[in-house]
Amino acid sequence: MAKRVVLAYSGGLDTSVAVKWLAEEMGYEVIAMAADVGQGGDFEVIRHRALAAGAVAVEVVDARAEFAEKFVLPALHANALYEEKYPLVSALSRPVIVSHLVKTAAQYGAEAVAHGCTGKGNDQVRFEVGIRALNPDLEVVAPVRVWGFSRADSIEYAEKHAIPIVASKEKPYSIDQNLWGRAVECGEMEDPWASPPADVYEMTVATKNIPEELVVSFEAGKPVAIDGDAMALEEIIASLNGRLGAFGFGRIDMVENRRVGIKSREVYEAPGALALILAHRDLESITLERDLAHEKARLANRFCELVYDGLWYSPLREALSEFMSYSQRYVTGEVRLVAEANRVFVSGRRSQRSLYDYSLATYEKEDAFRHSDAEGFVRLWGLGVETWAKKQRKDS
Repeated sequence: MAKRVVLAYSGGLDTSVAVKWLAEEMGYEVIAMAADVGQGGDFEVIRHRALAAGAVAVEVVDARAEFAEKFVLPALHANALYEEKYPLVSALSRPVIVSHLVKTAAQYGAEAVAHGCTGKGNDQVRFEVGIRALNPDLEVVAPVRVWGFSRADSIEYAEKHAIPIVASKEKPYSIDQNLWGRAVECGEMEDPWASPPADVYEMTVATKNIPEELVVSFEAGKPVAIDGDAMALEEIIASLNGRLGAFGFGRIDMVENRRVGIKSREVYEAPGALALILAHRDLESITLERDLAHEKARLANRFCELVYDGLWYSPLREALSEFMSYSQRYVTGEVRLVAEANRVFVSGRRSQRSLYDYSLATYEKEDAFRHSDAEGFVRLWGLGVETWAKKQRKDS
């Protein structure tokens, strides 16, 4: 019996070439596993593409709801933006793909799993660390690290073996897309000074310029409705991608620090992700106690690093997610967003569990703040500095 490998199959250039290469060069029976995480496309076409490339079987998994609830939502609770910009579009999808890759390997009795990641990208780390966390007995094969093909070589290999692909030498972009956003790299964008070509954008092509308002409702930190219409989380994200992307909102152009130690120019489109993080963070401004909010923001950076670095399946990430989940108990309410050309901003927020007290905040006649308490508070608060100033500052 031939040895079997389950390949995480996207239908793109590298994984399509990998199907043929794993069979021809390494003698594997290849089972292609494609996970629908909201990237769109026709999965029947993807199924036939994998079979045409030489796969003996193809598994297609609809993981959209699972991706939204179990991976995107914890990141939203953390307001996760790696290096304060990137909403972890690709990083969040890898652990859900890994979980189904391992399950499919068990289903088919495969001794190995494979991915189509390069040797200098983040995704190889995310796949392999995740696989070993879930099943350390599986062999991991990374053909792209072994075969030594350039992107042009891969295109030529695909053409030689009649493997149907969507990349071309004219548009050699590497694209990764899911429910949470879209990532584009390679080509002329490898020069960080060069402006991204207009044709790299799909989700954020501006077709609207008349401002619109919308209201996002949250329950315990989870988006549950838009303008009062209840929807599943994956439906809310998809709706905002379309509705806000039409204003040209959601583009990110950044040079980020990869886990492997290099800087990489990346272009992202994430209108739904950026809008939900914006709204969620704003709702927290009236529902989280000050020290909790500040500590949560500090820990969010660590959460982002762990997810970006492929450590979703780690005790620290799980512990941080428990903390974030606890913080969301009273993050219930509504946020009003305004969308206009190339931007989205908050214009209002409200919650029945709000810690904003009008009688304490106002300077009008309804003011209930005890101003007489302030003098003693300020004096005691600054007592240590005052003592230092009297005794030591003259020597500094």
